[in-house]
Amino acid sequence: MSTRPVPLGRRSVTALLLVTAVGVTAFGWPLLASTKSALIGHSADAPWLFALLLPLLLAVVIAQISEGRSAGGGAPGLDAKSVALLGVLAAAGAALRPLGAGTAGLEPMFFLMVLSGRVLGPGFGFVLGSLSMFASALLTGGVGPWLPFQMLAMGWVCLGAGLLPGASSLRGRRELWLLAAYGALASLLYGTIMNLQGWPYIGGLAGSISFHPGDPLPANLVRFAAYCLTTSLGWDLPRAALTVVLCVTLGTPVLRTLRRTTRRAAFDAPVTFHPPER
Repeated sequence: MSTRPVPLGRRSVTALLLVTAVGVTAFGWPLLASTKSALIGHSADAPWLFALLLPLLLAVVIAQISEGRSAGGGAPGLDAKSVALLGVLAAAGAALRPLGAGTAGLEPMFFLMVLSGRVLGPGFGFVLGSLSMFASALLTGGVGPWLPFQMLAMGWVCLGAGLLPGASSLRGRRELWLLAAYGALASLLYGTIMNLQGWPYIGGLAGSISFHPGDPLPANLVRFAAYCLTTSLGWDLPRAALTVVLCVTLGTPVLRTLRRTTRRAAFDAPVTFHPPER
């Protein structure tokens, strides 16, 4: 049985559902806007979303700690060792992202986020994905209105990896191909979701792919699909292909290292205190 430093309990599920609800609203509200709505980009609402996102991430962390402490001798929640591992992996993800330099959508950090979410669980994964994207933005100077949306999208990528079946039993080539397939799908969905945060505000597009405020939702979704196919698919497919290649070729040693780290750190060991000997 693989240990996970951040167990997913009721408080954590509640916090993650709240973050997800806020994220879906932030991404999708322009699709429901009326023709009289002033769509001026995310420069106005992104600071408010970022200010809301950080406390919600903190709420996920607090939920882990409180659940661990109330477990009655079970997993200790998000303790110092978990925080240390979170920091190391977030720094590694931030360092991997600039290696592709944005060339053709190649972002090698995706495979590490998928594998980390798989081993360490959905709660840890969501926090890790969000913090990794935040750290990479500080590292590359990519801070802007898009940052809170990137944090949410990458958090969902890692959360989904933690929810894949067979976490404690599936191993070997079958697990690698499962992670590779999920990594490819997540890479495509990440690009699609990030398109959604910018597409309604882009002017000068052809009518067949532009956003029409107030139009029925199905009609706008058809134009959005056409927009993704004609503009970003050439970036999303290389990202997906690179993620598949890295998961298949480097997945085994990375998974083994992550699992060995969690075992040696004994995240699930109860904390006990003994009186000093006299």
